[in-house]
Amino acid sequence: MTGSRIVALGHYQPPKVLSNDDLAKLVDTDDEWIRSRVGIRTRHIAEGETVVDLATEAAQKALANSGRSASEVDLVVVATCTAVERSPNTAAAVAARLGVRAPAAYDINTVCSGFSYALATADHAIRAGAARRALVIGAERMSDTLDWTDRTTCVIFGDGAGAALVEAQEDGAEPGIGPVVWGSEPEKGDAVVITGWDPVISQQGQSVFRWATTQIAPLARQACERAGIDPSELKGFVPHQANLRIIDAIANRLGVTDAVVARDVVESGNTSAASVPLAFSKLVERGELSPGDPVLLFGFGGGLAYAGQVVRCP
Repeated sequence: MTGSRIVALGHYQPPKVLSNDDLAKLVDTDDEWIRSRVGIRTRHIAEGETVVDLATEAAQKALANSGRSASEVDLVVVATCTAVERSPNTAAAVAARLGVRAPAAYDINTVCSGFSYALATADHAIRAGAARRALVIGAERMSDTLDWTDRTTCVIFGDGAGAALVEAQEDGAEPGIGPVVWGSEPEKGDAVVITGWDPVISQQGQSVFRWATTQIAPLARQACERAGIDPSELKGFVPHQANLRIIDAIANRLGVTDAVVARDVVESGNTSAASVPLAFSKLVERGELSPGDPVLLFGFGGGLAYAGQVVRCP
């Protein structure tokens, strides 16, 4: 195979919306404090919906948008750091819900960079001939990890899912998913942690901010170089939706002044592995990107892992 491409996207968010004013009733904060620091106005919170539920909803929408059936899928990959069940894994549970027959199915956990990692592994499997059509999903229920008395973290995160249907390109066609740039800085892994059987997230906010605003733009530029494109040629940039100040700083350093830059963090908060596909799907649904547009996806964060690639818009 010469490569793969994204043929459709889908996303899902729980119906409950938690505003900054709602949070101000739970913890010592206010709308101005939150918006000035992270740019978030609202986030969605799951009530009674599991990570499998969120992932399945997003995957169903991606399938519906593609015109393909679940029976045509032979690989399911779910990026998540908030799965509760160890076995069956989230991907297998989603496949069962969808009616996918005998797929390869696995979860991947690189936290906030998870979707780009998952997309790369699906692309590699298709290139190697191990699969022809894959569902790649990022799904998180971050609200399960929050200490609602800690205003430094509980105001940041939200729940949701995004999915992409990826399939093999015809021989000779230009690949729709570019080479991945991925890696990590494990010596800084304690900057964002979720630990214990009753997990609570904590992070060193200033350390993460400095790392993201200084180190990610050069790595994102490498992803463009590997795809044979200059950042100025990008039509879209979908970074991890960590913090509005971080997003704007990376976009400015990368020089994507003419590209549509995803800022879904304002409405959705930080949804970890779900944030990139969720934001990407919304841009496509709203018609802000056109088929064939080059779009840079780049995830980064927990574990201080990162991954990104240039894709063609479905």
